[in-house]
Amino acid sequence: MTLGSVPMRYKVSIDRDQCMQCMRCVDNCSYGVYRVEGDKILIDSRKCTACHRCISMCPRDAINLQERPVDYRSHPLWSVQAREDIINQARTGKIILAGMGNALDYPIIFDRLVLDACQVTNPSIDPLREPMELRTYLGKKPSRLEFKKNDQGDVELATELAPNLKLETPIMIGHMSYGAISLNAQLSLAKAVTEMGTFMGTGEGGMHKALHPYQDHTIVQVASGRFGVDIDYLERGAAIEIKIGQGAKPGIGGHLPGEKVCVDVSCTRMIPLGSDAISPAPHHDIYSIEDLAQLVRSLKEATEWKKPVFVKIAAVHNVAAIAAGIARSSADAVVIDGFRGGTGAAPKVFRDNVGIPIEAAIAAVDQKLNDQGVRNEVSIIASGGLRNSADLAKSIALGADAVYIGTASLIALGCRVCGNCYRGLCPWGIATQRQDLVDRIDTEIGARSVANLIHAWTLELSELMGAAGINSIESLRGNRERLRGYMLDESMMKVLNVNPVGA
Repeated sequence: MTLGSVPMRYKVSIDRDQCMQCMRCVDNCSYGVYRVEGDKILIDSRKCTACHRCISMCPRDAINLQERPVDYRSHPLWSVQAREDIINQARTGKIILAGMGNALDYPIIFDRLVLDACQVTNPSIDPLREPMELRTYLGKKPSRLEFKKNDQGDVELATELAPNLKLETPIMIGHMSYGAISLNAQLSLAKAVTEMGTFMGTGEGGMHKALHPYQDHTIVQVASGRFGVDIDYLERGAAIEIKIGQGAKPGIGGHLPGEKVCVDVSCTRMIPLGSDAISPAPHHDIYSIEDLAQLVRSLKEATEWKKPVFVKIAAVHNVAAIAAGIARSSADAVVIDGFRGGTGAAPKVFRDNVGIPIEAAIAAVDQKLNDQGVRNEVSIIASGGLRNSADLAKSIALGADAVYIGTASLIALGCRVCGNCYRGLCPWGIATQRQDLVDRIDTEIGARSVANLIHAWTLELSELMGAAGINSIESLRGNRERLRGYMLDESMMKVLNVNPVGA
């Protein structure tokens, strides 16, 4: 008996009248969809991932891609994906891996929140003619300020301020490690954030020496595997982030396949060449808030208390209580990663079924910290599925100080969200360590594209703030009066602490 094959997911075809046999499709496809036989280009559609590399590079627009040309009998319970997952697991007996964010058809709360605008009695602001303050400081803020006069009679600040990160825009690039993405991808991101006056995360893979010129705009990460972590690494970052959890896979660790651990990755991560880089689910020295506080203070002590320390957690149901503990751990910011957060690889069952939406998590954490009087003790950074400047504005209005974007920045580099990052064959040179593919990214062009994205979102954020009669990011932060819920049930609006439309 055999299970046989499942129907093709994609059908690739070539218009032979348009095709000029230039072979660009053959050269550009890293998955082996095309091959030359005699004077013809043959197609193996079963290998296609819909990465669109061939379509983008075809000079004659001769390639067509059709999704699910042969489908299953429809059924309300046994969806196509449910059946194919069972067939694949019956064949292999293995966990199904998937890339990118949650792919199930959950409602997107951002799309059911609308922003308010001002008219007549409370006029809007024209951001082209009036200054808009978008500069953001991440870190502890004093509950009160004290001043004193010096010997010359001038007034000076007496309160000692904690180290903060200064962002010219409340948009940062999230943590994507060297190994998970290519060095050229990281360099593109690093150059972009340096130009835009913001920051990027190194991910848990250490910092390649090529990133050292941009270290003042990087946040170094300490994850459970502690890959690449030493005092030189800690001192190079503008801030340090302890990764406890990740939105795409809460409660489990990470796994970089050995195939992606090339010589440079091996040196940067301080692991043997070709070995799997496996991060355990917990940090083996953190089993309580007290343990976390000890690590936070150890990292601050190691860097002479000059750098803010962030703690990243996945958005789960008790996220507000966890964040309140983090605020009391000496940490300077809490990073909350929602269940639509991207990833290079995660068990599909985790990616699609574990965690909660970032919108609910931001609101719950902001409310809890305010209720307990410790909101000034810690900044809130939101991440996980932010797609545009409206999501950015809504995140800040719900209570975030700033956001991380990940997948959006990769799309700016060319990513088509095909979800096959873990295979290491990314034809756009992003999620791969194969040098011929990595070389497809021109870091100057990549940096320009990512910087353009950040710049465009920043302009749109200014416009949205102006329409709401707000000229400072401080006035938008946690201002839920500027939000209204549309087609949200009463219980969700209570969690978000927003009114319905028309109210």
